[in-house]
Amino acid sequence: MNIDAWVWWLVGAAGLGIGLVITAMPELGMLAVGAVGAAVIGALGGDAVFQVAVFAVVSVALIAVVRPIAARHRAQRPQLVTGIEALKGKQAVVLERVDGTGGRIKLAGEVWSARSLDTERAYEVGQEVDVVDIEGATAIVM
Repeated sequence: MNIDAWVWWLVGAAGLGIGLVITAMPELGMLAVGAVGAAVIGALGGDAVFQVAVFAVVSVALIAVVRPIAARHRAQRPQLVTGIEALKGKQAVVLERVDGTGGRIKLAGEVWSARSLDTERAYEVGQEVDVVDIEGATAIVM
């Protein structure tokens, strides 16, 4: 039983596709597309040298073009900030006098214990303060 070369290219493409799914390495997907291109050339009767050349050219071209675009896209995507990291930089209103030892603020609709970043500074009821950090369940304000 003699299996045509284009079938082997498709088997290789499937193997690379499985590798892509397992490792999440996009380069394997680009190599798989190159193998599919070589399979098409093989099915159309192209010789082995031409099949390998198509595989190499398509794979390298995809890697050279797609990787920089993906890197640029990844760099432009805003990072989603959640949890206590999302509270840093927010404004709050003082509910009970806040100083270096403690107090209470209303932050994002919730009551938080708070203390002043500058231990010499105190904030009175009704003042707006900025949250600079969260330590445990205490907001550090200024």
